[in-house]
Amino acid sequence: MAYPGYGGYGGPMPGMPPQGMSGGPMGGPMPGHMGGHMGGAMGGQMVGPMGGPMGGPQPQGGYGSYGGGYPGGFGAPPPAANDPMWGYFTAIAGQDGEVDAEELQRCLSQAGFTGSYNPFSLETCRIMIAMLDRDYTGKMGFNEFKDLFKALSGWKQNFMMFDQDRSGTVEPHEMSQAINAMGYHISPQALNAIIKRYNKGGRIYFDDYVACCVKLRALTDNFRRRDTMQQGSVTFQYDDFILCTMAI
Repeated sequence: MAYPGYGGYGGPMPGMPPQGMSGGPMGGPMPGHMGGHMGGAMGGQMVGPMGGPMGGPQPQGGYGSYGGGYPGGFGAPPPAANDPMWGYFTAIAGQDGEVDAEELQRCLSQAGFTGSYNPFSLETCRIMIAMLDRDYTGKMGFNEFKDLFKALSGWKQNFMMFDQDRSGTVEPHEMSQAINAMGYHISPQALNAIIKRYNKGGRIYFDDYVACCVKLRALTDNFRRRDTMQQGSVTFQYDDFILCTMAI
């Protein structure tokens, strides 16, 4: 079922690649002891813009399905000691057991997550955390950390599909194609506003591309949770609207 302007529900979460992918996140190995373990978890297989294999049909729908919530969820039992990412997470998180924006920025830089692209800005790291930060602590736990790595892997692979000359940028019309391909059904006016917001000198850099993907997913998630009748419209109280938009 689809609704004008918003698309429908039912496809994979925008920016989330499928489970069971091979290779390191973003196509490269994790540093130190993580290199050997991450191979079976994510990366490698090229995914389409909606997270499916390249060349397959694109699911319809602007929201996409969110798979019943974030895996693990809040209040989940402690991760198993043999989880390939647990040791890496604890080394980054420190004594409080959570990762803040500065720790995430250092982690992504040290891991070579951006490859040849410029490192993520602190602001982009903040909104990455905000995307999964339902209790508004400004930090992320282990399950959210894993979800973020999966989303980033899909977004980078999709960015590289358009950045064929490896310049680290895409053109505005390619950005529009990427947004549409991820399943977001938004108006030309909204697309133009996004391009104006995220371009630098007429091109979109990887850091801004990820920031845009994060905001689209987070705001769509906030909207979808309130659209209980799946009608493509909701009524916001002022304070709730400010909370949804200013936290991202």
